[in-house]
Amino acid sequence: MLSSRKIFSIFTLIFATVFFSGTLLADPPEHKGKQGNSKSKGTSGGSDISFDADLSVIVTAGISIGDARNLASRYELTGSKPMPPGIRKNLARGKPMPPGIQKTRMPESFINQLPYHKGYEWQQAGTDLVLVVSGSLVISDILKGVFD
Repeated sequence: MLSSRKIFSIFTLIFATVFFSGTLLADPPEHKGKQGNSKSKGTSGGSDISFDADLSVIVTAGISIGDARNLASRYELTGSKPMPPGIRKNLARGKPMPPGIQKTRMPESFINQLPYHKGYEWQQAGTDLVLVVSGSLVISDILKGVFD
């Protein structure tokens, strides 16, 4: 039979493993661009960071699709072709950017107008604006149809 000391040790080990998992403590890589404003633009307030069911950190775009579309229009970045349907359906939060997506360079002045998130970068995927983790390119948020 297990003593109360052993039960307490097992419970402490399990708690420490869950609480101190790499998803909560890992620092994302540094942002390579110019540091901008990290305040939300065009959202209803609150934090740009939330947690999903398994306590993984989710960073949201911090800007509405409409505001991002207006910004893209101002920089004359609209009129892009959508991605093929097979590739576009693989574009989802928590998944890496699908292979074979042609990198479209966006002007630095446009990127600097978007909310800044340390360790994340903005990328264009067809007509969508995508926030990804720098280095791993795991998708954090997708703004669909910004570059229509």
